[in-house]
Amino acid sequence: MKIALVAIFLGITMIGSAPAAEEPAIIPLPQKMELQSGAFKLTRKTRILVDSDASRETANFLAEKLRKSTGFPFAGADVLSSDAKIKNAILFSTENANTNPGTEGYSLSVTRNGVVIRASTQAGLFYGAQTLLQLLPPEIFSTNTVKHVKWQVPCAQIEDWPRFKWRGLMLDVARHFFNKSEVETILDAMALHKLNTFHWHLTDDQGWRIQIKKYPKLTEFGAWRSGVGFGLNPKSTTAYGPDGRYGGFYTQDDIREIVAYAAARHITIVPEIEMPGHSTAALAAYPQFSCNGDADDCPDCRNGPYNMNVVS
Repeated sequence: MKIALVAIFLGITMIGSAPAAEEPAIIPLPQKMELQSGAFKLTRKTRILVDSDASRETANFLAEKLRKSTGFPFAGADVLSSDAKIKNAILFSTENANTNPGTEGYSLSVTRNGVVIRASTQAGLFYGAQTLLQLLPPEIFSTNTVKHVKWQVPCAQIEDWPRFKWRGLMLDVARHFFNKSEVETILDAMALHKLNTFHWHLTDDQGWRIQIKKYPKLTEFGAWRSGVGFGLNPKSTTAYGPDGRYGGFYTQDDIREIVAYAAARHITIVPEIEMPGHSTAALAAYPQFSCNGDADDCPDCRNGPYNMNVVS
């Protein structure tokens, strides 16, 4: 009898000390999340569905992400017929969506049969897709096909909405230049974390980065300086022109493309042009606009190209 009681006690103790299921590392953490048993498994036959053409852009965005890392042939999204059943599929739907979470809220339901992302707006659907990506193994973010990975999503019921309307990140490209591809990479990281406002610091004393065709010298002179400055190793960057000067700028086409890239990820760009202070780079190009109407107030303007030795 004593042996039986000890066995029961040990069994209860082992059950009580069993490790809990690991909670998915979603950033930001959803407002409500209930994990359930089981998982939905992505396969080569998994389909991506939408209930209307309006949701196709977000669905295709997800399909491209999944295709790169899994190697599965995710095609463009199909429109769901009214009598179709969700089986081995991911559905984006705006029908019967709860409007209480606001314009950026969403619900995400993961069962063994499939995934349903529901929201009243396309922004909500997009953020639901970002959460789905974070529920998958981290290899999902690879830009190359990854083999021998169990592509599965834990079953869960999630309701989420943002705490703050303005969720921003500021990038200072005046002091240190980021090229178009690098800016787009930052926008992708913002989208993954559901940030929606990109504060783009385009001009300052240390550089003028935006092309204005009426004032070409702004980028001819103001976009470049003698070195990277700030005590940094000159080899820490590749942003050098043919003449060895450090810097760079965005053409008007670059700006348009980056704005469109951000908009596709539901990110608003807020450009910042420093005026009247912090304008040494502009005065390097046009010293006649200095306080005295000449280069006296802008020593670095006298030699033409911008020669400021930047200090930290």
